[in-house]
Amino acid sequence: MRPRGWRAWIALAAVVMLCGLFVLVGSPQEPAPLPGPPRDAPRVLVAMGDSTMSGEGAGDYEPGTDGQDGNWCHRSPHASIHQTDLPGIDDTHNLACSGAPSPQVGLGDVEQYTEPSQAERLGEIAERERVVAVVVASGANDDPGFSHVLNACVQAWTERTEPCGEVVGPEWGERVDRMVPKLVDALRDIRTVMRDAGYATDDYALVVQSYAAPIGPDIAPDLQDLSGCPFREDDLRWVGDTAVPVLTAGVRQAAAEVDARFLDLSRAGIGREACTHGDDQDQEWFRRLAVRWDDLQEDGRASHALQESFHPNARGHAQLGNCLGEFLGTDDRAAACLPGEDGDLHAATSAGD
Repeated sequence: MRPRGWRAWIALAAVVMLCGLFVLVGSPQEPAPLPGPPRDAPRVLVAMGDSTMSGEGAGDYEPGTDGQDGNWCHRSPHASIHQTDLPGIDDTHNLACSGAPSPQVGLGDVEQYTEPSQAERLGEIAERERVVAVVVASGANDDPGFSHVLNACVQAWTERTEPCGEVVGPEWGERVDRMVPKLVDALRDIRTVMRDAGYATDDYALVVQSYAAPIGPDIAPDLQDLSGCPFREDDLRWVGDTAVPVLTAGVRQAAAEVDARFLDLSRAGIGREACTHGDDQDQEWFRRLAVRWDDLQEDGRASHALQESFHPNARGHAQLGNCLGEFLGTDDRAAACLPGEDGDLHAATSAGD
């Protein structure tokens, strides 16, 4: 006859054996959590995109981006991302490169002026610093080829051919439509990079901004030539009234598809375009036809001697930066950069809805 309580002893022994087996095999491991955004690191803003964001036209370009070893990204310390004056920001990073297409902004093997993917470099920043906002200006160098269109408009004036708006205009909307999915892909790549770095979508702001018209119909008549703005009157109206608004609608659509905030710059330069103030260029926010004469003397630089033309100047970038800073300081989903009563640009939320 077994001693009393034998069932209890057997049960206890089984528990001990199971516990030992559990220790030997090891407890199930919880999946390692994704790294979160660095909490005690510097809080930074990051700019990505093309010449509108890089600081083209503002001068004083960063070493290594003014033609050295084939790099013409023209990143300027006067670029708008450095002019936001946003409280609580410790530093700003400018990854934008003049002429960059959307695929170079996103992930992949596309290079622009020797530089690799901007999104990959964003990932490196996001892992070591706390990215508060990513601001993107891109799309114009895809199918629209906006800078090439402006060059064609200048050629139409010099050669007295039909207005470039009549040549490009019928297909402009289709060009912008083809651009939209490319920009969407780049923006989704940015979302992916930030997610892989441990950021939730509400840990940072993704802002997409559109483009301002650098020229308009109110230029001084004596500057409607190679001394300033060689454009036909029809083309001056087409750029401001059609090309830029249609491009803006495409960029807005891309921003909406990735749930990004949108900043409308399409009317930011009205009255301050190139050649609108005669001899007083200090009142203008865009470069006129700009020639770097010294570059014309060097074969490797001559083709870039006009690169700064019809881009925001340092004053323009400062105004755009002020508007951007105001927008980033709000929770608004959309706004437009418009002049206020003080003559400076401000983020007008009611116009951007």
